[in-house]
Amino acid sequence: MSPEEMRVLFDYNAWANRRALDAASALAAEQYTRPLGSSFSSVRDTLVHICSGEWVWLERFEGRSPAAFPDLKHLDTVRALGQHWSSQEAALLAFAGRLTQANLDTVLEYRTFKFGLYRNPLWQSIQHVVNHGTYHRGQIATLLRQLGAQPVLTDLMHFYRERLTGAAA
Repeated sequence: MSPEEMRVLFDYNAWANRRALDAASALAAEQYTRPLGSSFSSVRDTLVHICSGEWVWLERFEGRSPAAFPDLKHLDTVRALGQHWSSQEAALLAFAGRLTQANLDTVLEYRTFKFGLYRNPLWQSIQHVVNHGTYHRGQIATLLRQLGAQPVLTDLMHFYRERLTGAAA
């Protein structure tokens, strides 16, 4: 994987996160936080998990190993979460903008919350961040359907098509 390919993946991830937030903004406050029995209780909790996971990985990319997810309980609306996420997204995209091939090939060492010390090439962790978000955005699409709301397309191919044509897919 090249630095440019990684930047495209992070651009895709940011695009898809914003689309998921936009879809969630159509929900009433009660729907946004309603427990539905997925991996994470609600649409809100699933979005917060994606955001929190991205923060953890950015911390790791920058040489830190946090011991826990950040406390984002105070972000109880889509708008509040979106505002918080916006600055984090900018930091992640800035990180991606500085990547070199040597960075990607470097072995990243970090401590996980439960499983101890791990080492792997940075490029694998970057791919994981994007894949993790994709997995949970799929769950959000299902939760939105359960609530009678319309999910949005967040597939990678729709991102590529939109970039090619300049029109929303």
